[in-house]
Amino acid sequence: MKPMAHLGVGIGWRPEIADAVERLSGLDWVEVVAENVCPGHLPESLLRLRERGTRVVPHGVSLGLGGADRPDPAKLAALGERAVALGAPLVTEHIAFVRTSSPVLEAGHLLPVPRTRDALDVLCANVRIAQDALPVPLALENIAALFSWPGEELTEGQFLTELVERTGVRLLIDVANLHTNRVNRGEDPAAVLGAIPLEALAYVHVAGGIERGGVWHDTHAHPVPPVVLDLLAELRSRVEPAGVLLERDDDFPPEAELAGELAAIRAVVTAGPPAPGEAATAGSGPAGHGPGTERGNEPSAGHGTKPGTGPRPVEESVRTRVALGQAALLSALVAGTPVPEGFDRRRIRVQARALAAKRADVVAKLAPELPVILGGQDPYRAAFLSYAKSRPMTSGYRRDALDFAEDLLIRDLPADPAARRRLTTWWRDRAGARPPRRIVRWARTLAGRAA
Repeated sequence: MKPMAHLGVGIGWRPEIADAVERLSGLDWVEVVAENVCPGHLPESLLRLRERGTRVVPHGVSLGLGGADRPDPAKLAALGERAVALGAPLVTEHIAFVRTSSPVLEAGHLLPVPRTRDALDVLCANVRIAQDALPVPLALENIAALFSWPGEELTEGQFLTELVERTGVRLLIDVANLHTNRVNRGEDPAAVLGAIPLEALAYVHVAGGIERGGVWHDTHAHPVPPVVLDLLAELRSRVEPAGVLLERDDDFPPEAELAGELAAIRAVVTAGPPAPGEAATAGSGPAGHGPGTERGNEPSAGHGTKPGTGPRPVEESVRTRVALGQAALLSALVAGTPVPEGFDRRRIRVQARALAAKRADVVAKLAPELPVILGGQDPYRAAFLSYAKSRPMTSGYRRDALDFAEDLLIRDLPADPAARRRLTTWWRDRAGARPPRRIVRWARTLAGRAA
């Protein structure tokens, strides 16, 4: 595996903090959510950063490589286009599933894949498809999770190790997610770091969160806590990462606070070399621990294919088994169906509420007129959460905003006639049609139940 190009210390570029990011001193690179930029119309701020020599890496959130279906060629092409437009040395995505095709459901969020042989086979096959389609190397991120799957066959370390051995993909390790999974799933971050091939490390994410009721929420809207910086130091004691990046997605602090968090991260990264005997440079492959090498009690690549030996096709029956499990779970989370056997029902309820709340928040950001028309954030949120209970998302957040408005209009809401006229105009301007009558809606509902 070739050594990773040095990235340094960076921050996630977001439109809300674009000016502040440009002013941050000593900033080495930025990461941008791939789906939020258009190759032909890059934000002026990103163009200025590139002109200054700041590297930009696109970070995808919608591929769903851990899903049962093969990756969408259009989404892969779009991710590749952004990598080329930004001159990126690599692209990154997540070890997660985000949708199902039967039934058609969208989570609007990254959900954990079961750490089973079937799920690993599907993930590896999907990663190879993605690698063949992308113009630059791919790295995959470990995600934060609120719950565990029943009947898992591999530890996190085993799962990630075998993924690297079978595909040659790089890893994006999020130390905040390691902490999240310590609280929520009882997993030992040090055990994960000790098991995975750190020579495959592309770079590192650092972010904040908050604990409520014994559950850690990876919010990206709170300061980085000391416990996450401690995990960064633990990783740094084992490997010199090519890059470390601060993620912040909401409730953005003053510029000085962002600069302070970056300084704290830089202090950990530059504190000193890794401990003797444990040292490795990301990508260099220390003796005896390169991809494809057995690591103590970790599984060898005999369960799959080492890079360069050719892919092993996945039987459709394997994809079907993974699809059935993911569909049952996602349906419970977003459509109110019974929780599948073996899951922690309380945690699934927490996740379901979190998904509905995220839908409400994202739709309000994409369509800020809706809370205004409905009389403020509180009545908007109450109306949207009521809608979300019976209407799972099937085609992304923009469509969700239109469907929400349509649902209100069909039910002769909002009650205020003036507000209803404004909502009708808003809906028509974006949907280009007259809201369907109740009889049409009933027919759609019946057709959906029959399917």
